[in-house]
Parts: sequence; structure tokens; C-alpha cells
Amino acid sequence: MSLPAAPRRGVVLTEEMRLSWLRLIRSENVGPVTFRELINRYGSAAAALEALPELAARGGRRIGVCGAEAAAEEMTRAGKLGARFVCLGEPQYPAHLRSVDYAPPVLAVMGDSASFERPALAIVGARNASLSGIKLTRIFATGVGKAGYVVVSGLARGIDAAAHDATLDTGTVGVFAGGLDRPYPPENRPLMRKIVDSGGALVSEMPFGWTARAIDFPRRNRLVAGLSLGLLVVEAALRSGSLISARLAGELGRLVFAVPGSPLDPRAAGTNRLIREGAILACDAADVLEALSPLATGPGRPEDAIVEEPATDGLTDEPTRSERERIIETLGPTPVTIDEILAHTGVSAGALQLVLLELDLAGRLERHSGGSVSLLM
Repeated sequence: MSLPAAPRRGVVLTEEMRLSWLRLIRSENVGPVTFRELINRYGSAAAALEALPELAARGGRRIGVCGAEAAAEEMTRAGKLGARFVCLGEPQYPAHLRSVDYAPPVLAVMGDSASFERPALAIVGARNASLSGIKLTRIFATGVGKAGYVVVSGLARGIDAAAHDATLDTGTVGVFAGGLDRPYPPENRPLMRKIVDSGGALVSEMPFGWTARAIDFPRRNRLVAGLSLGLLVVEAALRSGSLISARLAGELGRLVFAVPGSPLDPRAAGTNRLIREGAILACDAADVLEALSPLATGPGRPEDAIVEEPATDGLTDEPTRSERERIIETLGPTPVTIDEILAHTGVSAGALQLVLLELDLAGRLERHSGGSVSLLM
């Protein structure tokens, strides 16, 4: 069965623009939120790069700006590996990921981008999976794969590896926590090559040469969930990273499925809890397909793309010294919303945005879910 693919829409960046995008996202303290705000204010990545040092200095510190030579070298390393960089808003950028708030501006991709145009299901679970868990994973993955869905997972041992292996013929996407040249775990290298050779894809938002750390896996898990319409957890202990994936999927508005298990098996404790907390109970692939089918034709919203264009009036307000002081005095370790800051200080939205941007680049601002912010003390 073949499900409709999302139509390819968007703009293609020039190589010069792509280099500037890569430089900007690789600069110190620039993440997806800051990246978008910089483009909105300055109109292009190139202009934002020129403004970075002064912005960070006004926030209270100097930061490292990625140089053109370093970014060009990373592009060369990607090319030698057979990978490429795809930017948010370009036709090859994953359709469903575009709908995620503050999606990664730049992705490193190896393999066939056509995998991103089809509806997808994420399958995750325990690394120390049981034999029955592996068998169930293969049954679910094969079932949704034959129904036209791509299976997305994180290339880990156990459930992840079984999900990828079962869908080599129908389509699978592996997401890295580190750079594409730093696969983890190393024993899955042959599987990663099979994914690319079979027409699937590998993807990462991390730089080439980046070795994954523990704190990088939740970021990887968010990407796994964002690439998919729903996420299925097969086995998971109560402290499993798969439960983090499930929480992130729920926050992104994705459907969360869980396979029930024996109360005597600690690897089923997490999935049983998910079901108790509202996840969709899944006993076979049909349960998943029934819930996903109404969503299978909805690609990501193209209007969420970042577009380089002149800064919008009102976003360029420069705060006075007293306004900057009022904003910083208003902030503290307790998260507050943007509306609360505006109401308390009486400053314009553009002035507030600039001060928050300065603090963010200086590493003094923490952003929370729901758009709240706090000051790092």
C-alpha cells in the first residue's frame, strides 16, 4: 500500500546562504529559538552573524562565532561521507518536522529525502529488550511498513534496532544523537549502512565530529517524535529514556501508543504506566493504523519555515538604558511569561525581544515550555 506523500514546497538556499545558516546555528549559544529570532530581526543569517558579537557583549559576555572556514570544512566532511545539509523551508526538509515549534534550522541528512515525504511512526523501547519485545517490535514495524508508513527510531540497541531492521524494505529513518560521523552504538554501523543502501535516511542536527553525551539524547528523542505522526513504546522501564520520548511526543501533539506487558516484567512497567496515564493501548499494528489514518495526509505547515527577508517593523525597537534595566530587574529564577514582562515593564515587544536575545546569547537566559523565561543566577 502506498500512502500519499507530502508535496515538495519551499525555497532552495544558495550555497552562500546555506553556509551562513550553518555558521549561525553552529555559533555558541545559538539554538533553534535564538536562530529564528535572529533571522526575524536582522533579515538574514549573514546579517545576524555580524550582529552576534555586539549582542552577546551587551548581554554580559563574549561568545564564539563559527567562522566561514570551519563551516566550509564541515560541509566538506559531510560531502565525503555522502551527506548534505538541508535547511528549514527547503523542499527536502522533513514535512512533518516543519510543524514543530522551533524545529532545527539545519539538518545533516544521509540517504533518500523521499523518506521524509511519507507519513511516519516512531517506534522506541528498551535497549535490553526481551525476545518477546523484539518479536512484537518486528510485528508492529512490519505491519505499519506494509501499510505505507516509514518507521523512525533512534538507532539504539534492542527495540530501536529491531524496528529499523524490520523496515529496511518498506522505509526507515534513523536519528543520531551525535554527528553523522559519530554513530552510537558502534556495533550498529552495518545497520546504518543498510538503512542508506535500502533507500532510507539517517539524520542529525548535531555537528560532524560531535560525540553524543547523555544530555544529547533527549534532543534526539524530540527529533524522533517530531518526524512522526505518532510514537509507539514497546518496552520501557519506569526510568527509561523511552518515557522521555513519549512525553516529548505528547508535548508536540503526536499520538502516543504503548504495548501492555506483564506486571512481573520491569520492562513493562513504563508502558503500563503510559496506558494508565492516557496512552493508546496497542495490541497489534491495526490499533496503530486505525488511530493514525486520519492524520496520514497532513504534511507540516509550510508557513512555519524560516524565510530570509528584511526585518519586520516593530521588531527593530532599540531599548533605552532604563528599559533594559527594568527588563533585567523583572527577571529572576522563577519562570515568567512574555506577556507578564510586557505588562510589568511597559516596554515594546521589539525592545523586550532584543534584550532577551542578548541575555540568551550571553548564556544568562533559560527558556521553558509555554514560552516562559527565567534568568540564570
